Amino acid sequence: MKNFLRLLSLFLVTPFIVNSQNQLQAPIAKEIPKELVKHNHARNDPYFWMNERDSKPVLDYIAEENNYSKAFFDQKEKLITTFLQEFDNRINPEETSAPFEVQGKTFQWRQIKDLDYRKLILIEGKKETVFFDENEMAKGHEYYALGDLSLSPNNELTAFSQDKIGRRNYSISFRENKTGKILKEEIKNTDGSVLWANDNKTLFYVKKDPTTLREFQIYKHVLGTSASKDELVFEEKDERFYVYLTKTLDKKFLLIHVVSSTSSETWMIDSDKPAEKASCFLKREKDHLYEVSHHENGFYIVSNQNSPNRKLVFSKSVPASIESCEVLIAHNPEVYLEEVDVFKNFLAVQSRKMGRTEIFVGDLNARNFSTISMPEEVYELNFSYNDNYESKVINYHYNSFTTPGSIYKYNVETKTSELFFQKTLIDKSFSPSNYVSKRIWAIANDGQKIPVSIVYKKGIDLSKAPLLLYGYGSYGVTIPAAFSATRLSLLDRGFVYAVAHIRGGKFLGEHWYQDGKLNHKRNTFTDFINAAEWMALQGYCDPNSIYAQGGSAGGLLMGSVTNMAPYLFKGIIAAVPFVDVISTMLDESIPLTVGEYEEWGNPNEEDAYWYMLSYSPYDHVRKMDYPAMLITTGYHDSQVQYWEPLKWVAKLRKYNTGTAPILFDCTMSAGHGGGSGRSTERLEVAKEFAFLCSVQGINE
Repeated sequence: MKNFLRLLSLFLVTPFIVNSQNQLQAPIAKEIPKELVKHNHARNDPYFWMNERDSKPVLDYIAEENNYSKAFFDQKEKLITTFLQEFDNRINPEETSAPFEVQGKTFQWRQIKDLDYRKLILIEGKKETVFFDENEMAKGHEYYALGDLSLSPNNELTAFSQDKIGRRNYSISFRENKTGKILKEEIKNTDGSVLWANDNKTLFYVKKDPTTLREFQIYKHVLGTSASKDELVFEEKDERFYVYLTKTLDKKFLLIHVVSSTSSETWMIDSDKPAEKASCFLKREKDHLYEVSHHENGFYIVSNQNSPNRKLVFSKSVPASIESCEVLIAHNPEVYLEEVDVFKNFLAVQSRKMGRTEIFVGDLNARNFSTISMPEEVYELNFSYNDNYESKVINYHYNSFTTPGSIYKYNVETKTSELFFQKTLIDKSFSPSNYVSKRIWAIANDGQKIPVSIVYKKGIDLSKAPLLLYGYGSYGVTIPAAFSATRLSLLDRGFVYAVAHIRGGKFLGEHWYQDGKLNHKRNTFTDFINAAEWMALQGYCDPNSIYAQGGSAGGLLMGSVTNMAPYLFKGIIAAVPFVDVISTMLDESIPLTVGEYEEWGNPNEEDAYWYMLSYSPYDHVRKMDYPAMLITTGYHDSQVQYWEPLKWVAKLRKYNTGTAPILFDCTMSAGHGGGSGRSTERLEVAKEFAFLCSVQGINE
């Protein structure tokens, strides 16, 4: 009787969504009791069965959820179409990248009208040739992603990798550039990266663990031989670490990077001697992260040893230790050293101070620096593609909330910058001066100041404006204040858009990251809540119209702040959300779990278990009025498995006492990054905007 009454209650309070054919009730998932016990603590997970990938019950339930969200969006078809038309009227259908140089040849990526994917154009004076066409490669596939595209040193061959499922599992193929012939040999199940030795026939690539998808092996392949005979060059057995490959700018060394979130190790292979074994540069040490660049005079090393914000040191040969190296740029507690590029005649340094990025160019002794910065309050600078070790010019990228991305060339000799390329909109009514961008500082519960970057259309009444607040706050990732041509559609409808640079990222340096991970993780969530509250308090938005958005680890943020402060948010967009923290981190068979212990903690340890449980979104769903929610995922997601958001939605439906819509949209042919192709990507954005506007009562 009680079960009947509960179902009747859900039936009565669940809103109906109507389309032209029928009426759909929000799906109600079946429950199968499942007790999960750890540290003498029992959790009941009635939706545990949803991890049975490809089973009929799972596929049927996903289909129900997708049909339900489709019915909602079918009603918003006119608004979605309006957004798509605005995107088309604003963004050049034949948008291009800046021309860039690789091994003395000039290339440019170009979109082609009415095609979903790009073409890579080889530019030789006035002659232009299609060098690589993603559209041809994507034919017959619902999903397509190009991983790497690497020219042999003599430019005669191209190695390229492709993922046609969305699981970030790439196959490497080879092509003769003169004839366009695709060679028969293929290397499967790689991470997509590929690097050539200088002999034009030997390549190195990365293999993943088939179960955990951890990048853990480096193989060597010789053209003309079977991939089954490829030589294992390096294997990392510690599951906390993953591996990746780079090549030094001077092309002298291939580098094998072995990295966890707290320590690293680099191995070197002479690019001219690929048959030789790799040698270790510096052995890994606890809490020591370092990166190596080679110059004909020696090695430049960026290290965090006793230097949380990192320092630059130099050694004429492979050093015995960091202590034996010469310090070129000392640690500065107020400046985070993001990147160093080493050219033949100069150094280029990218750093961040109080959130502002700057580029410094100086001599090889790290002296006589010239500074590249911008007069704006909110902007981003970073290195663009620089392939020429002997160049006297560096390319750098400039971006802001109000200005489309631009590439500048900085001449080291004249110390002047020249605009080389800027993306433009075909909408002639667009002007950066129509919008206002600024940075404000919210106050956290513990008194810390939280930087928040905001943008809105000039002249709107901020006190009545809806706010879309974006956040991430994990892995030390800094979310840039970047331009978005599609976002203008929200700004022009009176929305304020903001990014909260919360703890867990490195916007304010290493300490900002450390104070938002492990047993400080809750700071990430309270920072986001405090940022939203502060913006409302200071009159930057309507307090009753605050929306939040985040994806992946930012989806964890969305789940946590929804549980902690449901009253604050009118709507939530959570993409590929990591929400079942305890169950996921206890399952070492799930991709990436063990390597994540250094970010979140290891729940096999009791103290970590209880702390992680305190914020795990799935475990804290309870009876209350939840805000409107749009939750999206990809069925082939390799980072956050589809069942996490699927279970979360089912549990939200069970306990939600409100009437706001809760929608689940699973793309069956996509992975962690969503669908592929220009039209699919824009449709996903248009649906998100339609969701926000619908909840806000904006219908056009």
